[in-house]
Amino acid sequence: MASEKILNQKKEEVKKLAEEMKASNLILLTDYRGINVTDDTILRKDLRGVGAKYSIIKNNITKRALAECGIEGLEEKLEGPTAVVMSSEDYLEPSKIIYKFSKDNDYYTIKGGVIEGKVMTAEEIITLAKLPSRETLLSMLAGALLGNISKIAVALDQVRIQKEEAGEKVTVSVAAEENVAEEAKSEVETTEA
Repeated sequence: MASEKILNQKKEEVKKLAEEMKASNLILLTDYRGINVTDDTILRKDLRGVGAKYSIIKNNITKRALAECGIEGLEEKLEGPTAVVMSSEDYLEPSKIIYKFSKDNDYYTIKGGVIEGKVMTAEEIITLAKLPSRETLLSMLAGALLGNISKIAVALDQVRIQKEEAGEKVTVSVAAEENVAEEAKSEVETTEA
């Protein structure tokens, strides 16, 4: 039977891990079989670069910490060697790093996890990891907005040209084009903010 000192150490370990899990937006459970020390070191460095922590923790301690956090549904995933990835910042970038690493290493797999308090399957996490980054999505949105605004500006210019050819005096369209350009600029700045 384990001594009281060892039991207290394990309880403290569980408590500390549970506190980290409560503060995390992302908890990923991965099977780390088949990777060498060099690959493991690179993976840890990449994860640290995006504010994530990569740890090898005994399954029993992880189970107890998850239970202490009130997270259910991952117990069956805690079999065999398990690495725990946690991030209290962004959950998308660490997920992308783990997904890319699992594609490059056949035996390394995502078992499941928790994103912003919701238990997710490996498939759901992989689907999220395949999404473009926030910056890419914002630039796509800005491009779409600018494209539509440019089309409006071109249409207004064509109307101005037609009216000038018909001999009508047009002063409003130049001001309208300037307003469209100013609106486009403010929409892009708002989108980036």
